[in-house]
Amino acid sequence: MKQFLIKGAKVVNEGKIQQQDVLIRGGFIHQIEANLNPQSNYTEINAEGLHLLPGLIDDQVHFRQPGLTHKANIYTESKAAVAGGVTSFMEMPNTKPPTFTQKLLEEKYAAAQITSLANFSFFMGVGNDNQEEWLQTNPNAVCGLKIFMGSSTGNLLVDKQLALEEVFANSPCLIATHCEFEPRVKARMQAFREKYGEDMPIDFHAQIRDVEACYQSSSMAVELAKKNNTRLHILHISTAKELELFTNDIPLKDKKITAEACVHHLWFDGEDYERLGTKIKCNPAIKYGEKDAILQGVLNDKLDVICTDHAPHTAEEKNNNYWNAPSGLPLVQHSLQILLQMHQQGKISLEKIVEKTSHAVAECFQVKNRGYIREGYFADLVLVNLNQSQTVASDNLHYKCKWSPFEGYAFNSKISHTFVNGHLVYHNGRFDECMNGQRLQFCRI
Repeated sequence: MKQFLIKGAKVVNEGKIQQQDVLIRGGFIHQIEANLNPQSNYTEINAEGLHLLPGLIDDQVHFRQPGLTHKANIYTESKAAVAGGVTSFMEMPNTKPPTFTQKLLEEKYAAAQITSLANFSFFMGVGNDNQEEWLQTNPNAVCGLKIFMGSSTGNLLVDKQLALEEVFANSPCLIATHCEFEPRVKARMQAFREKYGEDMPIDFHAQIRDVEACYQSSSMAVELAKKNNTRLHILHISTAKELELFTNDIPLKDKKITAEACVHHLWFDGEDYERLGTKIKCNPAIKYGEKDAILQGVLNDKLDVICTDHAPHTAEEKNNNYWNAPSGLPLVQHSLQILLQMHQQGKISLEKIVEKTSHAVAECFQVKNRGYIREGYFADLVLVNLNQSQTVASDNLHYKCKWSPFEGYAFNSKISHTFVNGHLVYHNGRFDECMNGQRLQFCRI
């Protein structure tokens, strides 16, 4: 395995930006210091003018394998991920069939072992009737359990109160929830269909899956977690009202209830439906006038991490009317560039970006030896150039679906190098696929 010396980078790590050298040896960060001169063979990378960040850990993606591989698969989406500086991902169970058994879960891990360019973990799905399966989940080898407390793509809704009570009382590890109150969503869906018919405008999606639907479900999850002292992580917060449910007055390591923001809820607003239509239809919905509050929740630490909820569909599937277009959009290749653009707009610091996309994800999920630039940690690293623009175009997209809501947009930054476990997997548009990522491990017991 090659040794690398990253020379003269501006290292963004643990609340500081310092010009340092980083020596990578045997897949790990071996030494961090200014003006290193190691006495061994290595490949030197001149990183002057570049920023070095820990690789992003995306705790919510949908890579569609098995059963939905006409949209995406582990190989294509992990390739897009590393091109965007995402070195580890945690993937959701709404595949076909859904990941409701330990056998199906391990089949996913086996597939990733031979195809994923990034490090990986997979959520075990919770259904109404699979308690004997999710109880067997190994907390040190699996990122968590996933509960759909609101139907979304795949419709794995858990709507039996007894099933919810059982999982919150007995979960062997972290529970991640999709929160939208299903009875309210269904009632509003029916009312809007009756009023507007088949040609309903897309922007009413924000009224069907509205603030109250999100709050009712999130508050129920928080109540169940508090009652049972459960480790709860609520996914993709999309409303200011939900921020009332979370605290920022204790350290992250002591929180039992955490939550996250997604890049599309930080970037897009309801006004963007007019321009992008069903391309930005997602669950929970992009709403009007909420993104500034969500950003403030990130900045004041009520929201603990930032992820993507990367959820690709084919262009043909998305190019339908409101009722027939599926929810979800591809994001994992551009999440870091979105956040770097927000940084250059003066909205968020580089230190906070690193905290929310790497450090805090590792802390929330208790990921072993990742998420920081520290000696002895895995060398999951990304070099970025904040002074080189890149326009998103179909010929530089690596998603299998080959479209993006950002096509034609020019980011003011570019990902130059991505290391996964010390392997330079991506360099200025070129990939070295001779090594795959590794299964994430967790320090929970």
